[in-house]
Amino acid sequence: MTALFWVGLLAVCAVSGYAVLRAVPPLLHTPLMSGMNALSGIAMIGAMAALSDADSVGVEIAAGIALALATANAVGGFAITDRMLRMFARRSERKPS
Repeated sequence: MTALFWVGLLAVCAVSGYAVLRAVPPLLHTPLMSGMNALSGIAMIGAMAALSDADSVGVEIAAGIALALATANAVGGFAITDRMLRMFARRSERKPS
């Protein structure tokens, strides 16, 4: 795949991500923040696709960094969601940390 394809894919992802986040009203930003981090799974899939189709070391490094960052974002998002849900649980339902 050509570099132009990857630049186009990046542009489409950036525009669609901006449109999705822009449509969320400010009142819902906090509850949806962690759920939106799950969209990093899409970035993880894209990074894995780029990594599997890499034709140079530079592309492999960039895709590896993208995969690591997207994974960290997804894991962090789920950790924050779990913490927020535990804050609102009854004391008897809370799991020890």
